[in-house]
Amino acid sequence: MGGARDVGWVAAGLVLAAGACYCFYRLTRGRRRGGPGLRLRPSRSAEDLTNGSYDDILNAEQLQKLLYLLESTEDPVIIERALVTLGNNAAFSVNQVMIRELGGIPIVGSKINNPNQSIKEKALNALNNLSVNVENQIKIKVYVSQVCEDVLSGPLNSAVQLAGLRLLTNMTVTNDHQHMLSSYITDLFHLLLTGNGSTKVQVLKLLLNLSENPAMTDGLLGAKVDSSFLSLYDGHVAKEILLRVLTLFQNITTCLEKEGHLAIQPTFTEGSLFYLLYGEECAQKMRALVFHHDADVKEKVTMIPKV
Repeated sequence: MGGARDVGWVAAGLVLAAGACYCFYRLTRGRRRGGPGLRLRPSRSAEDLTNGSYDDILNAEQLQKLLYLLESTEDPVIIERALVTLGNNAAFSVNQVMIRELGGIPIVGSKINNPNQSIKEKALNALNNLSVNVENQIKIKVYVSQVCEDVLSGPLNSAVQLAGLRLLTNMTVTNDHQHMLSSYITDLFHLLLTGNGSTKVQVLKLLLNLSENPAMTDGLLGAKVDSSFLSLYDGHVAKEILLRVLTLFQNITTCLEKEGHLAIQPTFTEGSLFYLLYGEECAQKMRALVFHHDADVKEKVTMIPKV
C-alpha cells in the first residue's frame, strides 16, 4: 500500500511539473508570436530610434547610440532623421543635460556646415532646443558667428534662415552672449527691411532681446539703417510687427534715459537709427498712432518715454 501511495505522489508531481512547463511554453510562445503574456521592450538599434513612429523619450544609452550614428554615417537621410530625433528629445530639460554630458553638442554643431540645406536646418533646430539650457549655451556660443554669417548670406526667407534666427534669439535671451552680434546689427536691420512677414517677426524678436540691454544701446542706435525703416510705423502694418517695432523704440529710449544719454549731445552720425527714431518724421508717425484703431497699439505708443 505504501509503495502504491508513493508511486501516486510521484505521478502527481510529474503531472504538475509537466503542466508548469507547458504554461511556461505557452507564455514564451505567446510573446514570440505577439500573443498574450507580458511583453519586454526590445532593445532598439540606433537606426530604429530615428523612425518617425518612435516617439518615446530616449534614455542615456539610446542617446549615445544615436550620437554615434550621427557621427559615423554619411547617409543624408539617416543624418536628417537622427537630427530630428535628437532635436525632439532636446525639448526635454533632462535630455538637454544628457546630450551635453555625452558630448553631443559638437556632433550636432558640426552638421550646420553640411551643404544639404535640410540637414543644416535640422541641426540648427536641434541646437535651438539645446540652447534653452544656459550651460549648453557656453558650448553653443562657438557657432554664433557662423550662424550669423549663414543667416545674412543664405537664401532670403528660407527655413534655414529662420532656424538660424531662432537659435540666435535663444542665445540672446540673457546678456551673456549678446556682444557677439555687435558687428552684425546693421545687417540685421537690412534683413528686417527685406524679409517677409515671418522673417521680420523673427528678426524683431532678436533685436528686442538686444534692445533690453543698455550695453547694446549704442550699437543699435549707431547702426546704419535705411529710411524705409520708418514705414514699419505706419498704421496699416501688421499688428505683430507694429507692436514689436514700437517696443524696440520703447526699450531703446528707456535704456538711453537710464544711462543719461539724452541729457548730452549724442555722437551718432546721420543715417543711423538714432536719427530715424528721434527725427521729426518718426515723431509724426507716433502722433498718428495715438489714434490707431487697435487698443494695444495705442497703449504701446503712450508707453514710449517722451524725449
